[in-house]
Amino acid sequence: MAHIKLQDGLPGIRGPMAFSPQTAKPLNALAEVLLRDDNNTLTRGERELIATYVSSLNDCFFCQNIHGAIAGHYLDYDINKIDAVKKDFNATSISPKLKSLLSIAASVQRGGKNVTPEQIEAAKNEGATDKEIHDTVLIAAAFCMFNRYVDGLATWAPEDRQFYVNRAKQRAEEGYIDFDLYNVSVKS
Repeated sequence: MAHIKLQDGLPGIRGPMAFSPQTAKPLNALAEVLLRDDNNTLTRGERELIATYVSSLNDCFFCQNIHGAIAGHYLDYDINKIDAVKKDFNATSISPKLKSLLSIAASVQRGGKNVTPEQIEAAKNEGATDKEIHDTVLIAAAFCMFNRYVDGLATWAPEDRQFYVNRAKQRAEEGYIDFDLYNVSVKS
């Protein structure tokens, strides 16, 4: 049960966003720029995977599953491959550059001062640009905030992971700016 009165049936971040539309707007705008802006050399799938990985480190069930499903949609990964990345990305077939960026994201999740010059150098050696490093750090920091928002209010999330997979294509197409917070049709 959520810590505050949220509309029934709105899972995860949707409940608090419907509760406070004035804060939802800038949060969604930030997510849109970070995860969907096409003026970026990291693919949408790679950026969603960074958000997924940080959310898994933060043990945020809703965010790791919805963003994992969206990453899977973009990257044509099934849920097992997303789970493998969350468990041990170094043992997967993702690119060395993305591995180095996920390492940076993990350090940001622990605390910004945990990012080391060696991690930055390793990422640059794998071809990461300053913008890609910047965006990785900002995605990781933003998802720490999003995850704490979702879990700090004890929001409800569907346990059936297929729910997230089924929503991924729609979220990927619609983005984060103008989606209807109330159009969820979830059965608890």
